Amino acid sequence: MAERSLRGTNLSWLSFESDEGVTFSDREISRYVCPDGHVSELPFSVEAEVPPIWECRCGLDARLENGPEPELKATKPQRTHWDMLLERRSVPELEELLEERLSLLREMRGEKPRRKRSA
Repeated sequence: MAERSLRGTNLSWLSFESDEGVTFSDREISRYVCPDGHVSELPFSVEAEVPPIWECRCGLDARLENGPEPELKATKPQRTHWDMLLERRSVPELEELLEERLSLLREMRGEKPRRKRSA
């Protein structure tokens, strides 16, 4: 039985293609330097547009050495929960809602109702 067993050909990692007759494009080495001083040298095709910023292995943005200044994108300030709440309600409305909820909680606890503070 062992004489008739089939053997595989490792098709999962073996390629039958070759590099014969393939001409590679001309390349140039671009150097990127990050704020921590790490230097990355990457090959790019001469015809390719070289990006002004590349992510360094440490996670920071490395800038192209002797390259143009990168364009900074305009960013909007982050909206907080308070900002979104103020879009729906005014401050006096919020104070009134707070007083209503606090009085309900006090009733549930069995506390005496409090008098409103005079301004």
